[in-house]
Amino acid sequence: MAVTAAMVKELREKTGAGVMDAKKALVETDGNMEAAAELLHEKGAAKAAKKADRVTAEGLTGVAVDGNSAALVEINSETDFVAKNDQFVELVKETAELIASKKPADNEAALALTTKSGETLEQAFIQATATIGEKISFRRFVLSEKTDSQHFGIYQHNQGRIGVVSVIEGGDDALAKQLSMHIAAMHPTVLSYTELDPAFVHEEIAKMNHDIDLDNESRALVDKAPLPHLVYGSKAQLTDEVIAKAEEDIKAELTAEHKPEKIWDKIIPGKMARFMVDNTKVDQEYTLLAQLYVMDDSKTVEQYLESQNAKVVSFGRFEVGEGIEKAENDFAAEVAAQAGM
Repeated sequence: MAVTAAMVKELREKTGAGVMDAKKALVETDGNMEAAAELLHEKGAAKAAKKADRVTAEGLTGVAVDGNSAALVEINSETDFVAKNDQFVELVKETAELIASKKPADNEAALALTTKSGETLEQAFIQATATIGEKISFRRFVLSEKTDSQHFGIYQHNQGRIGVVSVIEGGDDALAKQLSMHIAAMHPTVLSYTELDPAFVHEEIAKMNHDIDLDNESRALVDKAPLPHLVYGSKAQLTDEVIAKAEEDIKAELTAEHKPEKIWDKIIPGKMARFMVDNTKVDQEYTLLAQLYVMDDSKTVEQYLESQNAKVVSFGRFEVGEGIEKAENDFAAEVAAQAGM
């Protein structure tokens, strides 16, 4: 059977294959559209298998909202060129929309979802790998749910390299988006100090004290007083006994400075607030509620939201490639990869 341009066009629309690949498949199958599509899928799977060991640390995040559900996804590629590819961008969009509407339990369930073209999401990724020319992988997703009275904060930064979805109670959509902008910039990993592992807190305090030691070496060279080591780093460590001892120390300090007791009530709260700030450095680094709010750094996120009669319910933040060891490619290698060489 003679292969016509119309047949090639139909097969391309059905499979996403390139012109020459579609034409070759139709020739090999004597114009049988279904057989040609199956042949392209098989070849696509073979091409994808050859690229299975390649590192994918570039790509995009995607966000989709479906009623009271929102999905945040990360789709990876080998080079950042692909993030501008229309097929890749559409795949990210459809993946986020499918997950928001179907709410799969995990990656395996997500990849089994059926796309609008009738293939599974897994098949769509295999086909994208074959047609784009480099490995395309589905890394992760998070689903967020809200009630009718709550608000989603949707924000993507740096053309989608960072994606954030937050949920707040109270406030409005604008406040929720501002919170997500803060999350994108400040990279909290958990909501509250109650979620930090004690061993992690001790490790972070040790790292911070090491940095203080290095700083003190420089300070000694210019005759500056050394900075004290941190003893505590999280509110979780500040027991009632620790706080009571801190207050006793402040009173002893005021006594030594001969401050009259009648003004202690005006001084102690400020000093205790300073004590809390100085001894929760790990919280401030990793927990959303303890961070200084980027829109008003006179308050923590928790304090600012309280002033707006709002509170955080949940949040998710993805940054493309975080935690993945990237291959050391030079520019020429990236161009070659993009060209499918």
